[in-house]
Amino acid sequence: MHKLRCIAVDDEPLALELLEDNIRQIPFMELVASCQNAFEAMDILHEQNADLIFLDIQMPGITGVQFLKSLQGQSSSPMVIFITAYEQYALEGFELDVVDYLLKPVSFERFLKAANKAFELFKLRQQTPAPELLSTHFFVNANYALVKIRYDEITYIEGLKDYVKIYLTSARHPVITRMTLKGIEQKLPSHEFMRVHKSYIVSLDKIQSVRNLKIHIGEAIIPVGEQYVEEFMKSIGEN
Repeated sequence: MHKLRCIAVDDEPLALELLEDNIRQIPFMELVASCQNAFEAMDILHEQNADLIFLDIQMPGITGVQFLKSLQGQSSSPMVIFITAYEQYALEGFELDVVDYLLKPVSFERFLKAANKAFELFKLRQQTPAPELLSTHFFVNANYALVKIRYDEITYIEGLKDYVKIYLTSARHPVITRMTLKGIEQKLPSHEFMRVHKSYIVSLDKIQSVRNLKIHIGEAIIPVGEQYVEEFMKSIGEN
């Protein structure tokens, strides 16, 4: 059983430092990142997986509650423990299925109790087969807002270093968001989408034709990379 990979999110430097110290004291936890706002946490989640987020609520830009709502419905989304000075959000937190709700200042004993609860839940999840992905969408940060992306509207996705362009049937222009192609690939149901090139992911359902290892989707012509040819041809043969 591997350690719980944790992200700490709090806009108060002293509170964040205490949170980091508490996590490091617990043998079954590993601190993978510390963030001062939800936007930083989003970037981290685009690059690597996390099992648990310790999340402040009142933060500039996007609140902890808004951030948590953006994660819901995604495959393998991390568990969340709210840690805040405001008790009025407790009911909403539990309605959002958080693991625990910690009120500042938090004693280490209370922190450890919440950590143990998360670890038990994590072990239970490891023993239980993951259900089929039932969500219809996910959210990305674009133009200083959280933008909903529906799976059935995606035609293809283009990677540009640290950014991706998401082309949709419902929008004239692509949605541009700061994340890697690998990061967004992890959000997509694998039976509906495929990486066909180092710079492209396509919706298998939206493919209109394939000619000379070039995929035609509307007016777009997308090349199939050499290393992806065998898997891609097998996939369209099965579909």
